[in-house]
Amino acid sequence: MDGTIRLADYRAYPFTIDHVALTFRLSPGATRVKSLLHMAPTAPNADLHLDGEELSLISLAINDSPLNKKEYSVTPTGLTIAASAVPTTAFTLSCEVEIAPNANTALEGLYMSNGMYCTQCEAEGFRKITYYPDRPDVMARFHVRIEGDLPVLLSNGNPAGKGEGWAEWDDPWPKPAYLFALVAGDLVATSGCFTTRSGRNVDLNIYVRPGDEDRCDFALESLKLSMQWDETAYGREYDLDLFNIVAVDDFNMGAMENKGLNIFNSKLVLASPETATDTDYMRIEAVIGHEYFHNWTGNRITCRDWFQLCLKEGLTVFRDQSFTRDVRLGPVKRIEDAATLRARQFREDQGPLAHPPRPDHYREINNFYTVTVYEKGAELVGMLKRLAGDDGYKTALDLYFDRHDGQACTIEDWLKVFEDTTGRNLDQFKLWYTSAGTPRLDVTEEWDGDTLTLTFTQSTAPTPGDPTKAPRHIPIQIGLLAPDGTEVVPTTLLEMTEATQSFHFPGLSERPTASILRDFSAPVMLARDLSTADLAFLLAHDTDGFNRWDAGHSLAKTTLIAMTTGADPSDDFLTAIGGLLADDSLDPTFLAHCLSLPSDDELAQAIFASGKTPDPDAIYVARADLARKIAQTHQTRLEQLYDATEVKGPYSPDAHSAGQRDLRRACLGLLSHIDAGHRAQALFDSASNMTDSLAALTTLIRHGRGAHALEQFRERWKDNRLVMDKWFMVQVGACPPKDAIATAQALAEDPLFDWKNPNRFRSLIGGLVANHAGFHAANGDGYAFLADWLIRLDPMNPQTAARMSTSFETWRRYDATRQAHIRDELTRISQTRGLSRDLSEMTQRLLG
Repeated sequence: MDGTIRLADYRAYPFTIDHVALTFRLSPGATRVKSLLHMAPTAPNADLHLDGEELSLISLAINDSPLNKKEYSVTPTGLTIAASAVPTTAFTLSCEVEIAPNANTALEGLYMSNGMYCTQCEAEGFRKITYYPDRPDVMARFHVRIEGDLPVLLSNGNPAGKGEGWAEWDDPWPKPAYLFALVAGDLVATSGCFTTRSGRNVDLNIYVRPGDEDRCDFALESLKLSMQWDETAYGREYDLDLFNIVAVDDFNMGAMENKGLNIFNSKLVLASPETATDTDYMRIEAVIGHEYFHNWTGNRITCRDWFQLCLKEGLTVFRDQSFTRDVRLGPVKRIEDAATLRARQFREDQGPLAHPPRPDHYREINNFYTVTVYEKGAELVGMLKRLAGDDGYKTALDLYFDRHDGQACTIEDWLKVFEDTTGRNLDQFKLWYTSAGTPRLDVTEEWDGDTLTLTFTQSTAPTPGDPTKAPRHIPIQIGLLAPDGTEVVPTTLLEMTEATQSFHFPGLSERPTASILRDFSAPVMLARDLSTADLAFLLAHDTDGFNRWDAGHSLAKTTLIAMTTGADPSDDFLTAIGGLLADDSLDPTFLAHCLSLPSDDELAQAIFASGKTPDPDAIYVARADLARKIAQTHQTRLEQLYDATEVKGPYSPDAHSAGQRDLRRACLGLLSHIDAGHRAQALFDSASNMTDSLAALTTLIRHGRGAHALEQFRERWKDNRLVMDKWFMVQVGACPPKDAIATAQALAEDPLFDWKNPNRFRSLIGGLVANHAGFHAANGDGYAFLADWLIRLDPMNPQTAARMSTSFETWRRYDATRQAHIRDELTRISQTRGLSRDLSEMTQRLLG
């Protein structure tokens, strides 16, 4: 047995659990957990298996009668009671175990963070708390009693009683164990209230450590905004008397949607103008929304098994993206989401870690919390909405909530509501969920005097276990532009279902330019023969915001790739940038995106996709040269915009102000290539908020002028853990590549480098990986540095180590020397004695 879990082997649990009563007697090294499970068999003569890891069993009884050791067996992964000892009718199972939260460095189950007790149970952490069927299709009502000497004792649901040294909580809504939560600590709350549309008052609390309460107001307002939006957009009302959020310093994830008690990484709660950037504020708002939206899409309706993870995550990501689009960014949000998908998920699809949004097997489920499950899962929801239309989507979602409330569901259940409400057969669309890989969409055009014919051909590269890819159902939004830029055919939805398919547009007086894949209507790679002049035309005239940005981005990418071979910058690109800079009507955030050049990693992937081997050093030089050329060509206008976008007065994270700062930061980055960093130094010296301060610091470091500013920054913020995470990340991520390894090595020796804290570890290691040419130094030192730290972290925190190992996923795109270095490091990791299941699976997949 290789430990592989397969979707085909799914079997329903042979018992139901109506109600669970838990009692916790907290102690750092010896917490006692008593459980009382009200159960009933649903299948005859079934053994009763309960999951459990790292538990010391104290007692076990059925209907108050202790079991003898011949009636059950205990292994490192669980407890099994023989069928002969299990009643054939409803019964109660009582169990007491002992656990050691202070020794739980994996941060799964019940653990401690700087004196605070907290839990993380998704995906399979509850089995480290007590013996239980730790699977999402077992749903029960929970009553929890917590006994301890800490002032704040929290769990899921509504308060059910409180006294000196104890508190009880009752959750009336059935839930799987992965949504269980407990927090106990010396905490203070920032509180508020929300009135639902039916008139119920819901108490809201953001719990943090004393001293952090002055940085919670934005999170609280974001929660209220999320609750209001979900009522308006989806008709979903909150269903408990209160909603609690707790900020935790040591947390493997961003946040967790536990019913009524969300646990958040502190960086996604705490914000003030002096300590958080515009990006931090936007991320807090989005993640607060995401976890709140899970109340219906994840909690009230959950997934039957972990293979269906994209059911709850893809839908909830789509909902949080729509939320941000509606309340903050407008159409620019689609640009950001599509750019993220293409930069990260397309890369995953094209490498050794490729898998479908709904995989059919895994060894460690923690390794499948991926951009494919989340972001690509969201794209599939978006495509369904385009195919169903706004009204059809609303009708389908209403049916989904009505039909499946309180259930654990599958992708088939999800698609069935769309079939039932729209009359469509979605068998072909289901391939998006069950097949890995990103389809390539090749386009050819034919003009015969008054008719434009667009012919699309789709193909998807084979992946392990899936060599032949059937055609997918692809929604393609297009528009047609006349030579003067006017729109002659507005946005139209084409549905492609064949391997090759043609669409005709007759009755045109002159040949138009096609704007294809508007609003990024499907997660595909569009392959189209466009000249730099064609791209410049679309950048200047396209009425679709995404395609307009994408034309400029493609033009920049084409220019940069040519420059890596020694070519001069494209005049078409420089002229097009001038046209954008001269357009005062453009949204500042949109213009800032257009001025941001493709990343080194994106360029490397594009070069590799063209059949060539990327050179990280040549890419770094080309990007710097093109930025310098843009600044030299358009210096006057960039200086004007830099001065005009200064936001005066008190800091506000609102979308308009943030957009002004986005554009100013983009101008600063370009101008720094010709002004020796003088503007960056002046901005750093005068900055009144973290957005400006970090932008200036990043620019100074990038040009080798940041030493003094880094010292000042450290001295001011050395006692602020979240700001110091930025300090670690920016200096290794932004420094010249030749200095990256030495900088990372020095920072790893810094007394403030607490490598056991996931945020701090990711800041340093992630910063190095983000320094593309630095990490991919030809001598392999970057690879060895990463491997050393993964091996060191794995025994302490396997989940974080495994996720950081994905930094190696693109190794096959580079030259033979770099490939050999990475292969050696992956082999070294895989051969480490005692390697966790998490990291072992990842290295095996990476090695192929």
